[in-house]
Amino acid sequence: MERLNEKCVSPDPAYDACNICPRLCGVNRNAGQKGFCQTGAGLEVAWAGVHGGEEPCLAGTSGVGNFFFSRCNMSCVYCQNFQISQGDIARQPMSEKAFVQKALFFQEQSVRAIGLVSAGHQAPALCRALKAAKNAGLNIPVIYNTNAYETVETLKSLTGLVDIYLPDIRYSCDDAAVKYSNAPGYTAISRNAILEMYCQVGPVRPDPDTGLIDRGLWVRHLVLPNRLAGTWESLCFLALELSPRIGLSIMSQYNPLHRAGSFEALARTITAREYEEAVDMALSLGFENLLTQDLEGSARNAVPDFADFLKPFKGF
Repeated sequence: MERLNEKCVSPDPAYDACNICPRLCGVNRNAGQKGFCQTGAGLEVAWAGVHGGEEPCLAGTSGVGNFFFSRCNMSCVYCQNFQISQGDIARQPMSEKAFVQKALFFQEQSVRAIGLVSAGHQAPALCRALKAAKNAGLNIPVIYNTNAYETVETLKSLTGLVDIYLPDIRYSCDDAAVKYSNAPGYTAISRNAILEMYCQVGPVRPDPDTGLIDRGLWVRHLVLPNRLAGTWESLCFLALELSPRIGLSIMSQYNPLHRAGSFEALARTITAREYEEAVDMALSLGFENLLTQDLEGSARNAVPDFADFLKPFKGF
């Protein structure tokens, strides 16, 4: 990826008293004030490139042209992207024009989709850039990869711009969400957000010939040690209040990265029994589009290093 550092910060009323995410910081990002996410009023992208590590039904054989946005509105103690989500490695402004050029370049490389990773705190600028890209000819699926700590109002602004929502569902206990991710009210907030995503795009509908997906809701659930994620409660919500026809990834790749080693309950990888228990729960609830991971496979060890600007994902 070439460095795209052309600055373009167009004033947007949404940033005057920022309530874009559930933190409701109220800061004036147009005037240079910084809230929890520490980002300004334009796009800030840490890395953009083709990534083959997404779900095979989304990435196909040609991968996803991913934009990894700088910073985050959560601060998970075990975040594998902590270098860019909680630090400033490779952080750079990206103009709307540069975003459009990069998205169209990805499309010309025949990627399956465009991926937007952790972009919710930059949603107003992103909406403008996405509209410009579509007006310029972007016509492949757009994937919105999010921690689900989003407001319904912000998600509504993305209606018609996103084809595939790819949220995490991290916790079903707010105490755990606060302790390990500094995310007050996460359970209700994330569930309301995922409901809005489902209302926009519905369940997934894999192509009967290829198995590829162009539209719908696909949820990721990371299994944590010692049942800290509240897997059963989250999966029941997804199956019973949405549909077992959504896509679901049960993820085994938890590693005690970043500051996780300071928390006894998180200071180890998960066991085979813990992972199998989570998969059995999903099967018992009848999920029709279920992806699992090899507990000892490459996905578990493919931790990105964003200090390597050219190739942070060496495992893929």
